[in-house]
Amino acid sequence: MPSQQTDSVVGLGANLGDRRATLAWAARECGRLGDLSAISSLYETLPVDGPEQPDFLNAAVRLLTNLAPNALLARLLEIERLAGRERSTRWGPRTLDLDILWMGQLDITAPGLVIPHPRLACRPFALVPLLEVAPRAAHPRTGALYSDALAGLDARGVRLVHAGSRWANADA
Repeated sequence: MPSQQTDSVVGLGANLGDRRATLAWAARECGRLGDLSAISSLYETLPVDGPEQPDFLNAAVRLLTNLAPNALLARLLEIERLAGRERSTRWGPRTLDLDILWMGQLDITAPGLVIPHPRLACRPFALVPLLEVAPRAAHPRTGALYSDALAGLDARGVRLVHAGSRWANADA
C-alpha cells in the first residue's frame, strides 16, 4: 500500500438499466476508496466500440487514495460486480464500467493493468469528464496535457446531460 495518497481519476460509464442511478451509486462507492475531491458533470455519448447498443452516460470522479493501483482496480471490479456487470461480450453493453483513467505520476504497463488508460488520449467521452475534475492532468511519461489531446479530437458526440455534480446526490 502506498505510504501517501495518489491523485486519481476514475471514469464511470453505463448504458443498461437506470444509468444515472447506477452512476450516482458508483460515484458514492468510489468515495469509499479514498478522499473524493470532485465529481464531473454527467454526459451522454454514443458507443465507440463493440456491437450495436444503447448510448452511454459517462462521468468521472477524482479522489486521493492510499490504495495501490492493483488494489484500486480490484475494488473497482468488485463495485462493477455488485452493480450486475457481466463480461460476456467485449465492449458490449454494461450496467457499469469503471476505469482507472489516470493516477498522477504513475505510468504502469502490466498484465491486466495499464495506467494511464491506454486509449484515454483518443476518447472524448473519457477526456471531457476527466478534464472537468483534473484540468491540468498530463501523461506521466511524456508530460503531454490531456487538454491538448482533447483539442485535437471531435467531441461533438459528448452531450452534457447534467452540469455539475448534483446528479450524483441520491435526492437530486
